[in-house]
Amino acid sequence: MRRLTPREKPYKLSDTGGLFILVQTGGSRLWRMKYRFGGKEKLLSFGAYPEVTLAAACEARDQARAEIRAGRNPSLTRRQRQAEAKRVDKQLQHVGEEWMKAQSARWTPRHAEDVRTSLERLVWPDLGHIDLDEITAPMVLETIKKIEDRRAKETARRVRQRLSAIFLFGMAHGLGRHDPASVIKGALAPLIKGRQPALIDLEELKHLFHQVELIPAHPVTVLALRFLALTVVRPGEGM
Repeated sequence: MRRLTPREKPYKLSDTGGLFILVQTGGSRLWRMKYRFGGKEKLLSFGAYPEVTLAAACEARDQARAEIRAGRNPSLTRRQRQAEAKRVDKQLQHVGEEWMKAQSARWTPRHAEDVRTSLERLVWPDLGHIDLDEITAPMVLETIKKIEDRRAKETARRVRQRLSAIFLFGMAHGLGRHDPASVIKGALAPLIKGRQPALIDLEELKHLFHQVELIPAHPVTVLALRFLALTVVRPGEGM
């Protein structure tokens, strides 16, 4: 191969199975493979000699021919492998953090903090270290049910929605194939809307305040809730 010298025009030296080396006018020597797929002639590139040796080029050719025999276009499967090699971590927490970065431009700082806090406290400890495709609907449901058990049904729904958005984000980037958070939507306890009876039992009231304090929220929101509890200000009343 080292004896191949450049000429006035590019030329090629063929091997077997469609493999050849293309000698450019500048002296570079490039491995190529010609093949047919779907009735059309196509071309694969394996790199430059001597970085890619003859043995390595032959091995790449044999792999490509095996793909063709299996009914797959080696050009596409090669690009898929390259894309997979560049993938970021497929764990839920990592994908979730990438999703939050992508959304940050349209979120207020307060909302971004609320989303991050809810995921860090309520989701990452259970599911954050698991790859997207290994997370099942029952696993997500168990995590969301824990939030519901704290009498935080509204928070449970918001967290489920955020998880669903993360799974869809991962699917769009080739990091996952399903959205288990969407599947469990119908399994959550229904929200009771309308007028709620006032709590008149002191122990029940203490329990309510305790549960409220457990809900992830911005510090200002927590202080506002405490203020309302102390002053009993009605909605719409001025200061």
